[in-house]
Amino acid sequence: MGWKNIFLSKKAVKASASAPLMVQSGTLQPRFTPRQYDQLAREGYQKNVIAHRCVRLISQSAAAVPWVVMQGKAVHKTRLEEHPLARLLTQPNPMQGGAELFEAVYAFYLIAGNSYIEAVGGEDTPPRELWTLRPDRLRVIPGAHGLPSAYRYSVGGRSVDFPVDMLGGKSRLLHLKAFHPLDDWYGMSPLEAAAASIDQHNDAGRWNAALLQSSGRPSGALVYKPPHSDTAATLTDEQREGLKAELENFFSGSGNAGRPLVLEGGLDWREMSLSPKDMDWLAGKDVSAREIALAFHVPPQLVGIDGSLTFANFEQARLALFDDAVLPLIDHVKDELNHWLAPRFGGDIRIDYDIDKIEAFALRREKVWQRINDAGFMTVNEKRAALGLAPIDGGDKLEGAQA
Repeated sequence: MGWKNIFLSKKAVKASASAPLMVQSGTLQPRFTPRQYDQLAREGYQKNVIAHRCVRLISQSAAAVPWVVMQGKAVHKTRLEEHPLARLLTQPNPMQGGAELFEAVYAFYLIAGNSYIEAVGGEDTPPRELWTLRPDRLRVIPGAHGLPSAYRYSVGGRSVDFPVDMLGGKSRLLHLKAFHPLDDWYGMSPLEAAAASIDQHNDAGRWNAALLQSSGRPSGALVYKPPHSDTAATLTDEQREGLKAELENFFSGSGNAGRPLVLEGGLDWREMSLSPKDMDWLAGKDVSAREIALAFHVPPQLVGIDGSLTFANFEQARLALFDDAVLPLIDHVKDELNHWLAPRFGGDIRIDYDIDKIEAFALRREKVWQRINDAGFMTVNEKRAALGLAPIDGGDKLEGAQA
């Protein structure tokens, strides 16, 4: 057996036994993005104020947390301010700053469940630029072993493929995806989970708009009662069209709201619909809004839902937003960047974020600093290391200990 066969045998033993089953047919053919992306983006983000607010709140809050580049491990890490990777994360391309690019990365992730970053440069060299790509324009091309063989970007009838190294998984494209219980290739967004609530909320908005536009027109039926028993009980076509035109011209629209309806000639008005109050429409709209915020892990009072007293104050709500929504998203992107981008700049380079820059954690930081400062069993340098600070000379003795 030759060396090539030996290595191939070892690789086959280490390979997943279930991964090839993920591609039962259509190997090396692009798998289309779920069709509901455009509907989610339009109905959820563009037309629904609650979902729009949730996406912007999370993505902007996450993008405001600055990235930092560290070198070394454990307590011996050093922050590199002028490292090329730090400059790339701050100014990823000529058209965008770091906060703008990562806001788009986070927003695409929340809307589509998928987000993509392209690295411009060589395969094994540090990239010169980073760009984010629209999720609906990308297709996963499954490989024979249950891994993507490439990603295909298509726009305007033209396509370009981003190949994936089947051994090392290297690619010029990073695919960030949320967990999806029924899809092996694409992620599931919070908008998809909240789709029914978004439809209900949008329907409530359309109801209110239609009610405003035709608030002067009662919803019911005009019943014709002939004045004499020998008169026909139906209106002629001419009478019916004239009555319809009069109702539309004089009693429809917000400008005619409240105008009295004068009935004559044996006409009688009968109410046939329930009012919004009877339907408890406003309460239902608030329930839908809360469910949308719940899907994004956003406290309801941060998106302006009346009567939301889950948290004692606004600061606690902001803290919960970062704990439940923002930090998990940043941690996910950080881990992917450390796997995909950081190794191109050296084996001991790591990407992290400056948690001390998050204003919502100010009170929590003060409590942690106070506890560390009051810890008599720690040396000065141990306290500084716990706070991410460099050691100082003479800081390895316990305070009050004899020389």
